[in-house]
Amino acid sequence: MVDYHAANQSYQYGPSSGGNGAGGGGSMGDYMAQEDDWDRDLLLDPAWEKQQRKTFTAWCNSHLRKAGTQIENIDEDFRDGLKLMLLLEVISGERLPKPERGKMRVHKINNVNKALDFIASKGVKLVSIGAEEIVDGNAKMTLGMIWTIILRFAIQDISVEETSAKEGLLLWCQRKTAPYKNVNVQNFHISWKDGLAFNALIHRHRPELIEYDKLRKDDPVTNLNNAFEVAEKYLDIPKMLDAEDIVNTARPDEKAIMTYVSSFYHAFSGAQKAETAANRICKVLAVNQENEHLMEDYERLASDLLEWIRRTIPWLEDRVPQKTIQEMQQKLEDFRDYRRVHKPPKVQEKCQLEINFNTLQTKLRLSNRPAFMPSEGRMVSDINNCWQHLEQAEKGYEEWLLNEIRRLERLDHLAEKFRQKASIHEAWTDGKEAMLKHRDYETATLSDIKALIRKHEAFESDLAAHQDRVEQIAAIAQELNELDYYDSHNVNTRCQKICDQWDALGSLTHSRREALEKTEKQLETIDQLHLEYAKRAAPFNNWMESAMEDLQDMFIVHTIEEIEGLISAHDQFKSTLPDADREREAILAIHKEAQRIAESNHIKLSGSNPYTTVTPQIINSKWEKVQQLVPKRDHALLEEQSKQQSNEHLRRQFASQANIVGPWIQTKMEEIGRISIEMNGTLEDQLSHLKQYERSIVDYKPNLDLLEQQHQLIQEALIFDNKHTNYTMEHIRVGWEQLLTTIARTINEVENQILTRDAKGISQEQMQEFRASFNHFDKKQTGSMDPDDFRALLISTGYSLGDAEFNRIMSVVDPNHSGLVTFQAFIDFMSRETTDTDTADQVIASFKVLAGDKNFITAEELRRELPPDQAEYCIARMAPYQGSDAVPGALDYKSFSTALYGESDL
Repeated sequence: MVDYHAANQSYQYGPSSGGNGAGGGGSMGDYMAQEDDWDRDLLLDPAWEKQQRKTFTAWCNSHLRKAGTQIENIDEDFRDGLKLMLLLEVISGERLPKPERGKMRVHKINNVNKALDFIASKGVKLVSIGAEEIVDGNAKMTLGMIWTIILRFAIQDISVEETSAKEGLLLWCQRKTAPYKNVNVQNFHISWKDGLAFNALIHRHRPELIEYDKLRKDDPVTNLNNAFEVAEKYLDIPKMLDAEDIVNTARPDEKAIMTYVSSFYHAFSGAQKAETAANRICKVLAVNQENEHLMEDYERLASDLLEWIRRTIPWLEDRVPQKTIQEMQQKLEDFRDYRRVHKPPKVQEKCQLEINFNTLQTKLRLSNRPAFMPSEGRMVSDINNCWQHLEQAEKGYEEWLLNEIRRLERLDHLAEKFRQKASIHEAWTDGKEAMLKHRDYETATLSDIKALIRKHEAFESDLAAHQDRVEQIAAIAQELNELDYYDSHNVNTRCQKICDQWDALGSLTHSRREALEKTEKQLETIDQLHLEYAKRAAPFNNWMESAMEDLQDMFIVHTIEEIEGLISAHDQFKSTLPDADREREAILAIHKEAQRIAESNHIKLSGSNPYTTVTPQIINSKWEKVQQLVPKRDHALLEEQSKQQSNEHLRRQFASQANIVGPWIQTKMEEIGRISIEMNGTLEDQLSHLKQYERSIVDYKPNLDLLEQQHQLIQEALIFDNKHTNYTMEHIRVGWEQLLTTIARTINEVENQILTRDAKGISQEQMQEFRASFNHFDKKQTGSMDPDDFRALLISTGYSLGDAEFNRIMSVVDPNHSGLVTFQAFIDFMSRETTDTDTADQVIASFKVLAGDKNFITAEELRRELPPDQAEYCIARMAPYQGSDAVPGALDYKSFSTALYGESDL
């Protein structure tokens, strides 16, 4: 409890022994020293007393109205001390001791003493002013006390260019009115008589309220009334003076003028604070709005890219085979169109998405906001995983297409080979069953029987020779079944028919032999020459049929070595033709010898050789056919050799370009890695160098396009391997995409470093020092380091780290807990340690200024102080205020401010 003075005690004015007080300092003591005593003689001037009464009363009411009351008579209404205590509470914002409500004189003296004690506690020494004089209604003492209060609470805290109180207020007036003609403020009395100074102060801060050029120095009453009315109407400054009193007084009262002018100072000073607070809030909200737009753009782009991947993967995983090569080649062409047209824009979108994500995170760190966490399934790592799945499906689909085309090509070749061999066999077996079933031996002569026996032996030889062909036909049909040939049913039906017929021929052949052997004893005559002819003609005829079959056989090769092997085999076959021709001539000579003997002995032959159906005409015809097929085979092999030579040229051409492009991409990747670590010169130089480097990479794109063209020619030629290079087009594409992504990411990192440097005021030397320190501890030279290396780096820069402090720092530089600290995160951390940023407390303080020191703010106040879009932004996001002092429409700006910095949910 305060030890109040006795009722008759008066306060003596003098130096303070307890320091400068709460806000007075030396300036207040100096100024008060100039006002040593309340000049009793001055108050005898009725004009001055009138001015002070009116001014001080208006000043007091301007504050008391905040508490819902006012005074009418300044020397009567303060006598009980109640409104005096209330005035002090309003202007100081502090609570005074509880007043006494009694009507007795002692109660009033006690209340006034409480007010005077409070003034004294603020470092003010009251001179000759006692509680009894105030209670008695002493006008002089009451006005003196009010002037002391005005000095302490309205003028003392004014500070302009190292001057305070009266001198500070005078200097402020001089600075504000200096540009105006006919205004020369040198004091607080006669300098204000013509009213121009008051109008100049208003016009300087609110030019739309005063038409200063229309004011005349010779019309002071009009000037004064204009200023008083505008101040009261638009600036909420009550009218404290009368124009006529000022004009009609030789020297207006200085204290009245100072009191009124101080109201202008506080009004305009408060507006400036509100503007500063509004600007701070606008800045913070603008950053928040921009970040929200970037987050929405990232979510939209990520959703679109993931949706495209989800649509594309099922198409790439479709493995339904087609029946023909043409259909599969159409699928391959569709796949090429996807690679050339549809995928490249998505690669660019993926790269841009990563760049946008990194830029957004950098801006959030620079604005002291929490890191952006995309919605479930839309993280950069999620997109990379989906992209990897896409590329795996893409690779598998391409391999399946090529394998399926090879399979269909093999199937077509086998099917054609089956049809050709089956047709030859069916042509050979045509009529054989009827021949074997013929019972001609029952009516034949002995010579005829022997002939039939020999003929049958020749047939058996021929039958045995065709065994291999039947086995080949069955083997081909089996392979077609194993390869899932689409027309396997018809192939199996035809093959089964051939096998059944072959079994029937074997059975009939055996039956006929038994019948001929049964009658062989009765037949002795045989023509040895015909028999010899038949025995030699049959295998020769079979050889010619096999030769014709081989010469017409289709072939498929993939390398120059394979075609050269076929040419070598064909050359070897041609080398046997002279021997075959001699055998043909020997067989024909046997036939001619039989005819010569028959003619010389006048034997009439029946016409054909009874032992064989192979006549000399057939032999000559087939020999001529073989002779015709040999050059055709030569031509076909040479054409295939030319094709394979062309394919070999395409292989070498592709390999030559791939062996240049592949190492070039690898070299560029290594150079980018080295540049990102060394980073010589300023960041702008590095950015310029990297962009030049990026342009040189983009300029290299025609070499990749040329390689794509060569790769397309290889695929169109159905070339499936290349021994001249280890690089495939897929390797080149992946390397190229990684190169573009890496250079773009590196450029983005430097741009973010520039953004960090400019936002945080980091010098180039500091940035280079940060880079040198980081590179020293980045032992693997990867552009990132593990926690142990980062701890060593922090210790080297002067940090004394415990585990708790280090864990806190790691949560800042590695919010995603990846276990790695990047150079960008290191720069962000160091910049926060060395520079100042907006905080939630600063934003809360700014809102409190706009709210007039209330714990809540209204929508009307937000719309008045902030731009429209940002005012509506706040209104839409602020929760209703729940405090006990809430009014309808009150909004909670504290929770809103903390939510901006991630300290709670908005």
